[in-house]
Amino acid sequence: MLNKVPLAEQQASPGAPAATRKKTWIGRELHHFRNNRELFLLSLPGLLYKLIFAYIPMIGLIIAFKNYRYDLGIFGSKWVGLDNFRYLFTTDTAWRITRNTVLYNTAYILVGTSAALLLAILMNEIKAKWSKFYQTALFLPHFLSWVLVGYVAYAFLNHSDGFINRTLESFGLNPVSWYQDAGPWPVILILVQLWKVVGFNTLIYFAGIIGINSEYYEAARIDGATKRQMAFKITIPLMAPIIIIMLILSIGNMFRGDFGLHYFIPNNSGFLYGSTDIIDTYVYRALREVGNVSMSAATGFYQSVVGLVLVLTANGIVRKVDPDNSLW
Repeated sequence: MLNKVPLAEQQASPGAPAATRKKTWIGRELHHFRNNRELFLLSLPGLLYKLIFAYIPMIGLIIAFKNYRYDLGIFGSKWVGLDNFRYLFTTDTAWRITRNTVLYNTAYILVGTSAALLLAILMNEIKAKWSKFYQTALFLPHFLSWVLVGYVAYAFLNHSDGFINRTLESFGLNPVSWYQDAGPWPVILILVQLWKVVGFNTLIYFAGIIGINSEYYEAARIDGATKRQMAFKITIPLMAPIIIIMLILSIGNMFRGDFGLHYFIPNNSGFLYGSTDIIDTYVYRALREVGNVSMSAATGFYQSVVGLVLVLTANGIVRKVDPDNSLW
């Protein structure tokens, strides 16, 4: 007797009518939704948040290709094509702000990843009683706004009453005009960004280290391995998937600088533009002084597209080298 093919397989076969295949796909999705309706309901607030604040505003991307006027609205404004993008790239400061944005973000990624991984490894070595204290101390700056951090930085860097200049004077040295000297600011910005952000990344890496099987470390101790050898031979290799994912996500924001860091910490000092200015701060000043909304939208669109390309490129490279560690 011939084996009968199940009806579901007949409907899903390539030769079946398109309407039948579509009905089968819809049926599978509805069945999946019914089986997981509690999880879908729990995710509903997050989905609505993304829909309202991430997807619906994407209609405004059309502003990047128009000469936007408030009285005419988005759809009534004149279409100008790529003129807004040409304005961005033909300015005298285009190369400077692009260079600063890329170099600063590269430094933030490299220094931040190295410091967070080191702190996570060190935190894993201390006693559990002190671990909570250090986690809290590292994570607290993450909740501070850049405005508040800017005031803290000003308390250190103020020319007359700043802590650093007072300390220099106590040693008989001349005070430094920090907000007029652009030279030290790459180091200052990297240190401030590291202080505020490193705690969040440290906790992510620390959670990954906790999940590593302790038998690896016990076997290494029996073989006489040192702490340094265990860190480089066990911890870092097993943490590679998390490190790679964090790097890929960071690379996506390489063309989107941290506005708060580069605006409030240098106190928007004109003496420091050559060293601290990035795409976001330049566009903000242009929008405030000129009121060109279309150019601002074009810059944001450009940054998003480049960020998407960088993420796809980085993930493609990782997938070629080690498919198991890629995002998709």
